Amino acid sequence: MRPNRPVTAILCAAALALTAAACGPGDGEAGGDAKPTVAASLPSGDGGIKIPDQLKEKLKEHGFDLEKWKGGEWKNWQKDDWLREAGDYINPIIEDLWDPDRMRDAEQPQRPSVDPDAGKDQGVTDPTPAPVTAKPASPPYHQSIPESGKVFFDGPEGSMVCSATVVKDPAHPGKSNMVWTAGHCVHAGKAGGWYRNIAFVPSYNNSGKPAAQLKGAPREQVAPYGVWWSDWAQTSDQWISTGGPTGGAGAPYDFAVLHVTPEKGSGKSLEETVGSALPVEFNAPAVPKVAGITATGYPAAAPFDGQKAYQCADRPGRLSLAAADPVMYRIGCTMTGGSSGGGWVAAGADGKPALVSNTSIGPAKAGWLAGPRLGPEAKGIFDAVSRKFK
Repeated sequence: MRPNRPVTAILCAAALALTAAACGPGDGEAGGDAKPTVAASLPSGDGGIKIPDQLKEKLKEHGFDLEKWKGGEWKNWQKDDWLREAGDYINPIIEDLWDPDRMRDAEQPQRPSVDPDAGKDQGVTDPTPAPVTAKPASPPYHQSIPESGKVFFDGPEGSMVCSATVVKDPAHPGKSNMVWTAGHCVHAGKAGGWYRNIAFVPSYNNSGKPAAQLKGAPREQVAPYGVWWSDWAQTSDQWISTGGPTGGAGAPYDFAVLHVTPEKGSGKSLEETVGSALPVEFNAPAVPKVAGITATGYPAAAPFDGQKAYQCADRPGRLSLAAADPVMYRIGCTMTGGSSGGGWVAAGADGKPALVSNTSIGPAKAGWLAGPRLGPEAKGIFDAVSRKFK
């Protein structure tokens, strides 16, 4: 039996107008076996705008003129123009779109509407965990949590934020350009399509400065390892067909994998740039056998402001939203919206740290978080993204 009231994805959506400087194309679709598009770079030098023919054709196929798109047409969120199918992912690079002020302002969350008793009717759901107070991660983040960062993207309500983790790519040992986050951080689910202008910033605000000190800060301070645009993304078919901000049906499949490319190329991969990446554990043990999980994220709803990284450590329990769906991990944690997509780390099969889940849902009054257990669906998406960029 499903819970009486649905659980919601705790994504962070800023209800504010985009800045005048924030013009950029981008529309997305993830999943499936469609071929990735090549990111389009808009150089600031004399070279002018260089758009790969493949991307031009992809945009034309959907009735988009790139020049109009980057000039503001991407802000059109009419349902018929909001790409949603798995193979329609389009996310051209727009240099300097994500400036420090725009990144800082993408912090105000939609207030989630969540049933704190979600799953209580399921026999495999454990008692609600006691809240665990989120503790600040130790700056500089590059030393304490080098794989962690923030995902920025645009949606109908404005600029949005999530959290994410750099993960290893078996096709490119030591040179991964893959990032793990939540499905609701890239795709709106059954009610919409792919979000736009999706980018990852590792070690955002690396020194952990308060928000007041970030006003007018140079980009190098808030994004010391650059801005990495998602030139491909995939999420689960289940999230695309059933997920949504006010429904928990897709939560057990609320995960996504991004492939990223630097806005301003350095020749180095993301993993080489940040110096680390986590393996993904797709055969993590059942909940009772997991001794402990540490969740990391950039919570943005009060009392947090989205500018600093926090962590919660707890022994997980079980949360079942529907008998036919996989059981989710659940931990006590006071992190709020904006922490969505952040990595959950536990000991892998070899005893070393591995990513075993990501933040997906939680109650309006923060006290616990739940994340999907990564099984065959998650591995299929991960492997597909890795293969596309061999």
